[in-house]
Amino acid sequence: MTPQVVAHRGASSDLAEHTLGAYVAALDAGAGALECDVRLTADGHLVCVHDRDLRRTASNRALVSTSNLEDLQSLDFASWKNPWADLDDEAPELDPERDGVLTLRTLLQTVADYERPVEVAIETKHPTRYGALVERRVCEALHEFGWDVAPRRGQPARARVMSFSHTALQRMERLCPEVPLVQLIEHKRHWKMLRHLVGPDWILGPGIELLQEHPKTARRIAESGHDVHVWVVNSPDELELCLSLGVRAVITDRPAYVLERLGV
Repeated sequence: MTPQVVAHRGASSDLAEHTLGAYVAALDAGAGALECDVRLTADGHLVCVHDRDLRRTASNRALVSTSNLEDLQSLDFASWKNPWADLDDEAPELDPERDGVLTLRTLLQTVADYERPVEVAIETKHPTRYGALVERRVCEALHEFGWDVAPRRGQPARARVMSFSHTALQRMERLCPEVPLVQLIEHKRHWKMLRHLVGPDWILGPGIELLQEHPKTARRIAESGHDVHVWVVNSPDELELCLSLGVRAVITDRPAYVLERLGV
């Protein structure tokens, strides 16, 4: 079975991660799902930002958790990707809508309005000053779009929630029991502990480096009885390893390239 191609923070190899432009490019390339990280602003909005602070992606020292959405909307989240744009006469002008901060709600609305069904993989970031409120807000957002209920028979779920935090996933299971969960795994030592804790229907989400560096662990994960979604898969060798293990989804910065390699 051909694995689902999931755009990691959008088409983030080519465009600034977590911007609407990166996600639209991934959709147009044919990605089957979009992955995003979410954090909560000081005034209660979920925004698609990976880091706890804004130094890397917006050249600002502020923390997401102490900033209001209006503060973030005044920042440029795209220029860091192409710092020499001022010297490029062909570089497109910045578009605040496509290059600014992206809320989870806007991303979900974009997916809901797209011309074909697309799934969303939402990673909640922890630790955070807001704790369980993050998962509660995610559930509220999914409920607004009707994506917190069991899909019709034969249809995939439109959204799933991922986290490295087992506690966060347990909260999510209580709040939205029909939403699929992905236990992210970074290190071999984490797998030894988590394999006894994950729910029977949970998906396993190991990193590609874990699978490459520990072949025996990779095989045990593949044969665990759980679906496996792997991050971040960008090269031919990484993709071939995932195919050999029968993974169900590959999360990649290069959705167009991986789709081409798969012949999709």
